Amino acid sequence: MKSFSTLFLFAIQLFFSQNIASKLDAETKIILNSSSAYSANLSIYVAEENGDLVYEYNGNKGLSTASTQKIFSAAAALETLGKNYTYNTTASYSGKIEKEILEGNLFIKSNGDPTLGSWRYDGYKPEDFKKALINSIKNKNITKIEGNLIIDDSYFDFQTIPGGYPWDDLGNYYGSGVWSVNWRENQFDMYMVGSEIKGFNIPMEHIKWVSEVKTGGSSDNSLVFTAPHSGVGLINGTLPANKKYTVSGSIPNPPLALALEIKNWLKEAGIEFQGELLTNSNLKIEGKPLQFAPENSIILNYKSPTLDKIVYYFLQKSVNLYGETFIKTMAKEKRREGSFKEGVDYLQDFWKSKGINSYMINFADGSGLSPQNYVSAKAEVQALLYAKKQTWFEEYWAGFPTQNNGMKMKSGTIRNCKSFAGYQTSKSGKKYVFAVIVNNYQGGNVSAALYDILNNLK
Repeated sequence: MKSFSTLFLFAIQLFFSQNIASKLDAETKIILNSSSAYSANLSIYVAEENGDLVYEYNGNKGLSTASTQKIFSAAAALETLGKNYTYNTTASYSGKIEKEILEGNLFIKSNGDPTLGSWRYDGYKPEDFKKALINSIKNKNITKIEGNLIIDDSYFDFQTIPGGYPWDDLGNYYGSGVWSVNWRENQFDMYMVGSEIKGFNIPMEHIKWVSEVKTGGSSDNSLVFTAPHSGVGLINGTLPANKKYTVSGSIPNPPLALALEIKNWLKEAGIEFQGELLTNSNLKIEGKPLQFAPENSIILNYKSPTLDKIVYYFLQKSVNLYGETFIKTMAKEKRREGSFKEGVDYLQDFWKSKGINSYMINFADGSGLSPQNYVSAKAEVQALLYAKKQTWFEEYWAGFPTQNNGMKMKSGTIRNCKSFAGYQTSKSGKKYVFAVIVNNYQGGNVSAALYDILNNLK
């Protein structure tokens, strides 16, 4: 027979659990009865850290997740690849070196490093790669390259954008695709004054630009439109008149952008080069034979930061490029095919194998930018609970932003969609795992409305 104190403690816990559930339900009904939620769909699931259900509303309903989709990709990557996994970029050459002249081609190859040239990591910035590359060439006493500069971007498949990305997002910095050779997170900065394009932070002479920007308002309401391999870019929308603005967009051909920068670096370093700039993706477009980087003449191995550091920024800053790279990398490592199709399928199978009902995880990409992702709040909580038991959880948890005055949670936002998923310890010491997703909430402050629900877990 259980002791009186044990029964009393159980009764107290049950009372508080029921009390929290009733408060969550009351706030949920307030939202549902608001005019902003007239045609909205809502999915909520809250559990204790041992998995016991606290409260749910449409917990099984699949909705567009936005960036809370990233909790699935980050966890799967940490377990599949390992927190110490690194990407690698190499420089190599064909032909021979005679009297300080490379009588052959210089190759750059990568297995999809999404951080190559990123500004986020100390020791891995664009100038760090530049220094490492130029030093590796000088260490071979090369002062002239007679051949071409070839970017071998053949590690992944040719498709660079998940099929579900909206056209409005592709040209903006957060909608950049994933390539076998990425550069500067596939992002460029465009310097605008009113409707005029004044310049760029990287060479962009291979792109013809059209500006249909109108001046007006007091903030940046412009949109950039670029497409993979396209030589035309468009910027429209509105910008304030006579003010300087930096608008960030998606590089339409990152391997070529890198090649253009390397050409400038060679000139600055006094290394003569008059060859062509080639990429394997462009050779494929032109129907020409691909030129693969040699494996026996590598002069530079350039490692990325470890995966745990990449996951940190993936969750903290919601870098969509990282999520799409993760799913392609996992597919390449485990299924020998670095494609979105295999990557999404692998992610689906990964979480199905952890006990999540496959009907609750209809993935379309690795980042959540596609509105074709349909995931339930219950599935998100199940993923968070699984992660909590793993050896890599500390690195995973560290990436979750702190929002709403102390709540450790990932947020997601796309058009007419808002979501939060994370962990919370109440003042009483109770530990909760939660997810809330709302679609088609129109008007009003949707974040504040969801905070009113989540505040009951504090």
